[in-house]
Amino acid sequence: MNMAGRVIASATTAILLAVAPAIASNTLVKQGVAVSVARSALTVMPDREWNRMGARPGRRSETWTLDGAILNDLTFYGAIETGKTLFREVDRKHRPLPRYSSRMLLTDIPMLLENSYRIALGTSLMTIDTVQPTLLAGSKAVRFTYTCTRPGEDVERRGEAVAAIIGRKLFMMSYEAPAIFYFDRDLAAFRRLVATARLTEGAR
Repeated sequence: MNMAGRVIASATTAILLAVAPAIASNTLVKQGVAVSVARSALTVMPDREWNRMGARPGRRSETWTLDGAILNDLTFYGAIETGKTLFREVDRKHRPLPRYSSRMLLTDIPMLLENSYRIALGTSLMTIDTVQPTLLAGSKAVRFTYTCTRPGEDVERRGEAVAAIIGRKLFMMSYEAPAIFYFDRDLAAFRRLVATARLTEGAR
């Protein structure tokens, strides 16, 4: 691994330790099998094998990767309720995380993620680049792209997320990777996964 890779790995490890109390073992997500994600009624069917990371960014979230979180990070947020955060609190007293509200508009969700990143990951280098309407699990949704640089990294990262408010709860999928090579390489795989998203009966 080159110097840039070691820097990214070090920074990412620190981030995972900050947002999760413990790192459990990773598990394999099989190709072609519908699987529920983020402890919710949301299911997806991957067209390739992924690794489900043992460390969860929040109680209602989970992360998958193909080659390691430093190279491709796919995060699911499932059934986030009013008053809940996307990530675990890192300093509730002095730097409380923003909380989701069912009164939010879909166009408010990109800023919710941005503000959460700025506090949970300690980065001031994040911008929302594009926002446009789309569908997620058959419901109206918003697709947005963003650019960020995490603390201790020199590598710019790009991200794309799709979010919907269904039954007053927030469902979101985000994909993030270094802007050089990895983001473009796996973006299509992320979009195919988004297209398979479904909610189990009675979840709406």
